[in-house]
Formats: sequence, structure tokens, C-alpha cells
Amino acid sequence: MASDLSLSTRVIVINGLLFAAGTAVLALSPATVSSQPVLSESVVLLVGLAVMIVANSVLVRRALRPLERLRHQLTSAASAAPEERVAVPASGVTRPVSVAVNDLLERIDDAQRASAAAALAAQESERSRIAQELHDGVGQSLTAVLLELKLLSESAPSPSLDRVRDGVRASLDEVRSVARTLRPHVLEDLGLRSALAALTQDLFGSTRTHVRRGIMPGLPDLPADVELVVFRVAQEALTNVARHAEATTVELSLGMVGREIELRVTDDGHGLPRGAEGTGLRGMRERAALVGGRIDVARRDGGGTVAALRVPVAAP
Repeated sequence: MASDLSLSTRVIVINGLLFAAGTAVLALSPATVSSQPVLSESVVLLVGLAVMIVANSVLVRRALRPLERLRHQLTSAASAAPEERVAVPASGVTRPVSVAVNDLLERIDDAQRASAAAALAAQESERSRIAQELHDGVGQSLTAVLLELKLLSESAPSPSLDRVRDGVRASLDEVRSVARTLRPHVLEDLGLRSALAALTQDLFGSTRTHVRRGIMPGLPDLPADVELVVFRVAQEALTNVARHAEATTVELSLGMVGREIELRVTDDGHGLPRGAEGTGLRGMRERAALVGGRIDVARRDGGGTVAALRVPVAAP
């Protein structure tokens, strides 16, 4: 119960109890009073006690108000955006504390950004390694098998061999597609706009889903880690559409909303499947969190799904 009281209230209560105890001792103790106090003296003592308590309350609240304000600001900063800072007063006892807290928050944010960048770099490094192994290992092995099947088919034509060769060729194409997905050369070579265009073209090529693209002109230059997260989230969202939505139309847009970059993928398919967190949404949320962003996924009015990524972007 006591922990629910503010610091100033607790100090006032304690001081009030001390004043009351002192007044009682002064009024009733035979060691300090030669005769029993009369009613008028008791009234004077009570009025004096009330005045002291009120004065103490005013002074304590005024003295501790900056600390209470700082506590509320710290609570707000802890739950607000990463760049949120506490207000620094022009003077007073809380000024050095506020400056020190802001310095600490700045160092924490720098460490979190560095950690997020390292995590993204590690993920992409592992993806690149797997893509390279698929290309150089599995891909080369399947290519060698195709050549052997071609030689066998030429020397002894057989419908069975042709079917096997077609299956191996399809597997090779799938391996190459996975390798390209794991290692987005188009993002590195041509930038985010072209990479998003390539993703939508791949979706149309594999599913014949009509894709409408809307990318705001004049977007600010984004940090490499933010571009990578936007690309990966778009890739996962379009993959989910292809696998689960059975949509006929998909809309992909990229633009600025206030001080945030927003990626929005909308489809007219079946809507969110049961157990949707298992279809890549969890990974999308984790990636967004690495750059201070968030993912919102909801059912669309009239059917379908809307997936929106928002990431804060520093002012140029």
C-alpha cells in the first residue's frame, strides 16, 4: 500500500506524524508543562500543528515536484519511441540527472542499433553462405546428373529417362530460385525500388497474380539495414500471398507516413489463415523489431489481408 503513494506524499505523512507526536508530547507531558493545558492552549497547539503540516506539505511538494516530473518522464521515455528523451530543465537539482539519463538512453540506443545491425549482418551472411552452398554444391551436382541423363537419352532414348530428366531440371530450377531468394543480388546491385519490382514480377510469373505497384517518388535514402528489412518483409509477405491467399490481385506500396517509411502489401485472397503466426509472420515481426519497426497484419474489408511495415526514419 505504501509503495502506491508518491514520494512527496510519504514524506508529508511521516512529517505530519512527527509533528503530531511532538505536539502531543508538548501538550500532555508533565516534564514540559507545569499544569494541565486549558482548552484555549490546546486549540492554539492544534492550529499550530495544522499550519505546520500545511506549510510542510506545500514546501515538500514544491521541492519534490521536479523529481516526480522526472520520474514520469522516465516512465514515458521507457515505453515510447527509441529516440524519446526526457526534458532537461534550465536549472534545478534534476538538470544534471536529466542530462545523465539522456546520455545513458543515447548509449543504450547506440548499443541496440549496433546489436541489430550485427544480427542482420549475421543473418544475411548465413543466408549467403547457404545460397552459395546450394549453387556450388547441390546445383552443380544436379547439373552433372542432367548431363549424364542427356547422354543416356541420346544413346538410348526412353520416355522414362525424359521424365526423370524433366524432374531433375525442375529440381535444379527450384534450387536456383531458392538461392536467389536467399541472396538478393538485385537489392545490392540495383537498389530497393528495382528489388521490389523484381519481387512482384516473380510473383506474377509463378502465380499469374495481378500485381499493382505504387512507390512514392523522392523517397529519402534509407540505411542499408532498413532497406534489407523492407525487402525481406515484402518478400515474405508476397510469398505468403502465393502460398496461402489464392489472391487474384495484390497491391504493393512504399511511401513515407510522417517520419516513418511504410511498406504495405494488400491482397484480395482468403484472409489470414488459421495459425497465421506460423506462416512467416513471426519472422517478419522479429526483423521489423531489429530496426525499431513494427508489423501490423489484419483482415481487409471485403476479403483479403493487409500487411503493413512501418520503420522510423531519421530526418535528413
